[in-house]
Amino acid sequence: MVSEEVSEISLKKEPKEEGLTEEESTKKDSAEEVPTEEDKQLRDYEMVLVISPEVAEEEFEATIDNISRLITGGGGVISDIEKWGKRKLAYPIRYFVEGSYVLAKFKMKPAFDKELEANLRLSEEVIRHLLIRAGS
Repeated sequence: MVSEEVSEISLKKEPKEEGLTEEESTKKDSAEEVPTEEDKQLRDYEMVLVISPEVAEEEFEATIDNISRLITGGGGVISDIEKWGKRKLAYPIRYFVEGSYVLAKFKMKPAFDKELEANLRLSEEVIRHLLIRAGS
């Protein structure tokens, strides 16, 4: 009975394009896709940053400005930046027990989020960040 069910299931391969070997068609499938109209539109994002407590006030403002320029340089539009001030962390991060919190609300292209997060990871001033897509 089970063997009958298994035999009824057939695994079909997608037809290969003419003139391409199986290896070439696999490479073509794994290549980067062309961005669609959906990727080109701006989406709502919210990002919470925890900035090192060792950063002076002038450097704090400069850090926020640099991140803002990074977002706008990538085609984003910042709608709001809220500075929550210094708060105690729930657990130590990089041996810090407190950090300055900042909430940023903005719109940007979905394709730019990986580049933004990579730059935030490299930043010495930002000890933690959380980037989420807001709305539906």
